[in-house]
Amino acid sequence: MNIELFLQRTEALHKRLADLYQTATVLPWIPPDLLPQAFKELYSTSKVVQLAVEELYQQNEELIQTRNLLELERQRYQDLFEFAPEGCLVTDAEGIIQEANLAAATLLNVSKHFLVGKPIVNFIFLEERHHVRSQLIELCQSDKVRELVVRLQQRHGEYFNAALTVAVVRNQRSKPISLRWTLRNINECRQVELTLVNNDSDIIGDRSVQKYSKGENIAVNPLEILYVCQGWVKLSTFCDTNEEIVIGLATAGMVFGSSMTSLNIYQATALCDVELVSINVVEIAAQPTLSHAILPKINQRLQQTESFLVVAGRRRVQERLHHLLQLLKQEVGETVSEGTRFSVRFTHEDIANACCTTRVTITRLMGKLQQQGIISFDSTKHIILKDTVNKIN
Repeated sequence: MNIELFLQRTEALHKRLADLYQTATVLPWIPPDLLPQAFKELYSTSKVVQLAVEELYQQNEELIQTRNLLELERQRYQDLFEFAPEGCLVTDAEGIIQEANLAAATLLNVSKHFLVGKPIVNFIFLEERHHVRSQLIELCQSDKVRELVVRLQQRHGEYFNAALTVAVVRNQRSKPISLRWTLRNINECRQVELTLVNNDSDIIGDRSVQKYSKGENIAVNPLEILYVCQGWVKLSTFCDTNEEIVIGLATAGMVFGSSMTSLNIYQATALCDVELVSINVVEIAAQPTLSHAILPKINQRLQQTESFLVVAGRRRVQERLHHLLQLLKQEVGETVSEGTRFSVRFTHEDIANACCTTRVTITRLMGKLQQQGIISFDSTKHIILKDTVNKIN
């Protein structure tokens, strides 16, 4: 039964009870003191249920709208992956290819559909496969990004020198679930440049640093991508009811910008003192080293956007809050003796916007979690999440 049908039936039930109650109170042969107390309570309860269903209907409409907005954002980042100038692959933890973009298929001279389901080591020179497998095992045991120089072979073609950048993705239990790869065709004289591919100095360079104070809105230019040198930036949009919806959190080392989204309203707000540098999209396209350094940052934003989409997709507010806290723990958490402290101070309004609910609801749930010992606050009102807690009821 969908929520609209449930609302209609609830309204019909309430009207029927109201009619019965009215009839029973006006009939002259039924003394008022004989009207059953249970009938009165049933009428009152049905009225409460009706109000609750109406509120649920409104929240459901807002949730659907939020999911649609986040889906547009996710599709935007999927397009960036698909048409990225570098080869991009997604594999499972064992290196079996799950997704591939057009550049990767062209680089390996195969169709995208042929790549899916194939081990990536099948395209690596036979004598180097053992080394790559060993690197993958070490990668799954740490969170460091690995950069490898190997020889890849095109299908029915020759070997060529390639630079592979590999990053691991983990679930909430820190178990490796997938690997993200970028592939580049290089020549031998450029192999010494690999250590600079993911170096932040390639992005910052001699660009001027823009500074914003806590609470300031950050101007976004559709022709620029902004790189966060220091601080945290809240990315949000607004629905038709003018309610804010949090769609991302750009921390130090991440990028954002209106050129990376299709949303009509895209707002960036400094959550603390922030330092940024702006990079023109034309400059990125013209400089291979710069684009190589930016691409992993775009992939990082894509992964975070998908995580926020998962939060919004949970049906119960308690579940959305639980998954949001786990996501924030991963993004801005720092280990302290009591558990994990969030480096950013989030208001109940911020959390409510990210959970697609009201501030009053979040205040009530956060108070309950504090009573249960699941969360606490330090002297500066930063949230501390207990590491021993796996589930919020």
